[in-house]
Amino acid sequence: MLQLRLPKESRLKKGNDFPTPNGATNVKTFRIYRWDPDTGGNPRIDSYEVDLDDCGPMVLDAINKIKNEIDPTLTYRRSCREGICGSCAMNIDGVNGLACTTAIADLDSDVTIYPLPHMPVVKDLVPDMSGFYAQYASIKPWLRARSEAPEGRERLQSHDEREQLDGLYECILCACCSTSCPSYWWNGDRYLGPAILLQAYRWLADSRDEDTDERLDFLDDAFRLFRCHTILNCTQACPKGLNPGRAIAETKKLLLERKRKAA
Repeated sequence: MLQLRLPKESRLKKGNDFPTPNGATNVKTFRIYRWDPDTGGNPRIDSYEVDLDDCGPMVLDAINKIKNEIDPTLTYRRSCREGICGSCAMNIDGVNGLACTTAIADLDSDVTIYPLPHMPVVKDLVPDMSGFYAQYASIKPWLRARSEAPEGRERLQSHDEREQLDGLYECILCACCSTSCPSYWWNGDRYLGPAILLQAYRWLADSRDEDTDERLDFLDDAFRLFRCHTILNCTQACPKGLNPGRAIAETKKLLLERKRKAA
């Protein structure tokens, strides 16, 4: 699995240690990044001892238990608990993933949790996603058809046309892939990143969309698209098993084919 380079704990302020629950014998330590902008203090790592015999099987279960029973000041996002909403995306033992689908049993003795890399931190494990969502809005992620729809009917697709969207529409915009991409780390203000480029190709691949040229015009940019160097960290990091690298490659092919036809 892809391992991301994160600040060593020795470089962070020593945080609070929460002791082992009384009588617990099956205990795992969770070391969690903490930072509260309202206090003006430096980031730190707090350590929590969790009784796994009284806890659900996933990392999110442990974080919920810490929040509910040990330290109510811990801040993070979560919603569906089923790997659908993408809210609980974070860096767990150096790997971007969803806390709700990451099994505690699959992790080493101590678990270290950071917010997603590259993103500004709002508080604790909550990243600022506003720039990411602004990039998503920039690709106009909706069906753009110029012709009139058939009267009283939907815009239909064949089974083969519908299958072209498999592996694209399932993206939950968790940003695990984009925040694992070095090009996005260094050029996140201009490079759209794998998640947004996957979404962009989803509409290029949709047989009902009639705005292909305008979409390609927007993407035909040295930074927006071509900062991808096919490292494929994105494909390794996707918790839904999607392949953003392939979608980016297909978009580049569409641009090259268009230029060849125009020549």
